[in-house]
Parts: sequence; C-alpha cells; structure tokens
Amino acid sequence: MIHPVNRGTVHAGARQSPRNVCQLVLARLPAAAGLAGLLLTSVAHADGLTRLRAFMEGARSGQAEFTQQLTSRDGKVQPVVSGSLAFQRPGHFRWDIQKPYKQLIVADGEKIWLWDPDLNQATVKGQDKALGASPAALLAGDDTRLERDFALKSRPDAEGLEWVEAIPRSSDAGFDSILIGFAGSELARMDLKDSFGQRTRIAFSHFQGAVARGGEAFHFKPPAGADVVRE
Repeated sequence: MIHPVNRGTVHAGARQSPRNVCQLVLARLPAAAGLAGLLLTSVAHADGLTRLRAFMEGARSGQAEFTQQLTSRDGKVQPVVSGSLAFQRPGHFRWDIQKPYKQLIVADGEKIWLWDPDLNQATVKGQDKALGASPAALLAGDDTRLERDFALKSRPDAEGLEWVEAIPRSSDAGFDSILIGFAGSELARMDLKDSFGQRTRIAFSHFQGAVARGGEAFHFKPPAGADVVRE
C-alpha cells in the first residue's frame, strides 16, 4: 500500500495532494474489483458474493465512468470527484480524475504512476507493494487471490442492490472494509471505510466490458522536465 502523508480533512473546494489521491484509489478501490454497468454472466437469484465471484471470473477488461465522495469521521462531506477508468487483467488499470482537478493513476503491470499536471510531478512505486490486498486489486488483480486476500460475506439487500462485504486479511491494507453493491449482474457501488473512520462512496456508470484498449492506455512516461518522485 501507499501510505497517506496527510490524512487531515480537505477543505471544501480544495484539491487533494497527489499522495492522498493515490491512497484513495489504492486503498478505496475494490482491489480491482468493480465497475458499474458491467454485464456479467447471468446468475438468477444470486446473492452479493455470487455476483462478485462471477465478476472476478468473467470481467477480464472494461471501462467506465465514476464519481466518488469522501465523508470524514466528523461527518464533513468533501466535494465530488469524477472521471473515468479502465482495466485489463492481470495488473493493468487507469484511473483518470477529470473534475474538479486533473490527476492520473496508471498501473502498467510493474509500476504504479501518479501524475499531477498542476504540480508537474510524477510519483512512481512498485506495483506489487502498492496493490497488495487493496480495493484496486479487485479491478486489475488476479481472481485466484480474491478469497486469499479478503474475507467475504454476503450482506442483506439494500437500496435496490445486492451487497457483499470484503474485509482485508492483511492488517496494513489501509482500510477496514468495503461494501460492493450489484444491480442484478452489474457492479454499481463501492462503499469503503478506512482505519481513520472516513467513508468513501464510489458509484460507477456507463460501463463497457471486454473493451480492447491499446497498450498506451496502461503506459505512462513523464513529460520532459517533470519532477519524478520514486517511493
């Protein structure tokens, strides 16, 4: 995992630091598990755990749009962040924040890059160490590791969704639990709670599965003159 540097509350309208955004994606995404609108193999009357297993086994690539919003421990709600994402298993994903500022996270199978154009700074870290048992591992990770890295349990239906709870088996995962919601065979939501009591809600839409994307989508090269921070 990439550990947070500043976990203080972000004031409304403020942009998060590059490391905080990287933490948000790596410690608040389904370790690569899930996107809205993904059409999985139809499973009649399935529970959340069955839906998740079908997603992990059947979704080898895809792209979607997302919105995410963080609520601090004291109930302060941060501005909505939105953008698009793409993944291709194993080991490749792209998380492209477009509003209210621009930042990009790319996993190329060996390294994870975080690019902040406003700071003209790229941060790079080894992918195996950064992903671990993280939510990002559910998108681009190996489906055979799912139940090795997470304790999984179906939860009662709510808000029109079928839910499964994933609790990391590792003590340094950076989050306590993630609730993954499916609308029928489509992954629709992820609700994460971290060890600081913060909650992040991620909603997915306009998902397209089995999308062939060129290797350039999962490759990043820092622009000339950019500051490169290696961790």
